[in-house]
Amino acid sequence: MADEEFSLRRVAVPAFGPTALWSVGIGATLPVIALSARDLGATVAVAALFVGLQTVSELVSAVPAGVLVDRMGERRALVVAGLADAAASLLAMLAPSLWVYAVAMVLAGPTGAVFLLARQSYLTAAAPESMRARAMSTLGGIGRIGLFVGPFLGAPVVERYGPQAAFGISVAGGLLAALVALLSRDLEAHVHGAPADGAPARAGVLDVARRHRAVLLTVGLGVLAIGLARSSRVVVVPLWAEHVGLSAAQTSLVFGAAGLVEVLLFYPAGSLMDRRGRVWVALPVTVLLGLGLLVLPLTSSLTAVGAVAVVMAVGNGLGSGIVMTLGADAAPAHGRAAFLGVWRLLSLVGHNGASVVVGAVAAVASIGTASVAVGVLALLGGGWLLRWLPAYDPRRRGVGVGASD
Repeated sequence: MADEEFSLRRVAVPAFGPTALWSVGIGATLPVIALSARDLGATVAVAALFVGLQTVSELVSAVPAGVLVDRMGERRALVVAGLADAAASLLAMLAPSLWVYAVAMVLAGPTGAVFLLARQSYLTAAAPESMRARAMSTLGGIGRIGLFVGPFLGAPVVERYGPQAAFGISVAGGLLAALVALLSRDLEAHVHGAPADGAPARAGVLDVARRHRAVLLTVGLGVLAIGLARSSRVVVVPLWAEHVGLSAAQTSLVFGAAGLVEVLLFYPAGSLMDRRGRVWVALPVTVLLGLGLLVLPLTSSLTAVGAVAVVMAVGNGLGSGIVMTLGADAAPAHGRAAFLGVWRLLSLVGHNGASVVVGAVAAVASIGTASVAVGVLALLGGGWLLRWLPAYDPRRRGVGVGASD
């Protein structure tokens, strides 16, 4: 598709509408997952485990979700995911016991994987290479806005009806997202054209991974480092804030300020990637997050912790859409969604590994040492990307990696 034929505004509803609605529902429920478990009789330790159930479920289902999108197509996959998400949320809202509630959390994971991969796959095909990063960063930004708005919609509902009632917003979000996808008849107009002569009907995940193992083992490992750095700050910052005596309210203020910075940066980040190249964003992301984690143990006041958190937020905000963009650059035309599922798996391994790394280092040393250790890993990841990413950067190659198999 020529650049002049593509407009983010024109594809806003089919490309971003379902994600916006779904993420509002997720934003409304995230603060009450542990609280709902507590209301159903869970101990504090068990309630904390419920927070990770959905993420682990998404990790396990990342590759199967890619296969599902590849076989069903983006629009139908989104409709199914929206309905499934609404059903899982309804089950969570009405759950009479912890076991039923746990089933609901596990079922919600795959729906999130399908939502993300279907949107990414659609934009990979619909957006021209020169606008790909802006499309992906906008998708990431829309999701963050939804997560930001969701808690405000959920607060009065929770106040009146209790924590589990917040899942009602997620039910509505899932149903509306499915409806928008169903009505978007042109959703796959630029995605599922006639297959190339001689091309097989479908590509197996193992075959796709084997044929593209070079980029998976180079840039893909850098993506794993980005996920580790991003998630580590969410674990380390509140624990360090508690260590230096900040209250929960002060810690929330720090995260609120950081979240605002991230929301403001998503479109400039995509524009920078499109105009100057992926390295211009990938490197600052890892460097700012890495340096922030290295410096954090030197802070001891609200102002200092807040300043470091904002610096890391600048890095994270600049990285809005970077993982999806790099995946889109590397994705083949045939077996695209399956490849993106493997790509998503690498990102989630880094994301989920953050708490393990931080917890392990903190157990044998301290939270300050854990922060420094993850900071060093983030900087090493930046160096790794600087070494391998230029070969896959469209601004440097002139031709997309995923243009052909």
